[in-house]
Amino acid sequence: MAKLQITLVRSLIGRNEKQRATVQALGLRKLHQSVVQNDSPAIRGMVNHVSHLVKIEEVQG
Repeated sequence: MAKLQITLVRSLIGRNEKQRATVQALGLRKLHQSVVQNDSPAIRGMVNHVSHLVKIEEVQG
């Protein structure tokens, strides 16, 4: 199964509560922090919601 490495590259200062909650649900807390999540439609939807704040890469494993 493919996995996604998601990195927070933009600050949450000035963002609305929905975007902050989405970033937190992805498991991101600090700027430039990365998490690896399973590739699923739910995760893809959350990433699309905050695509202007995160960088996404596909990783094997």
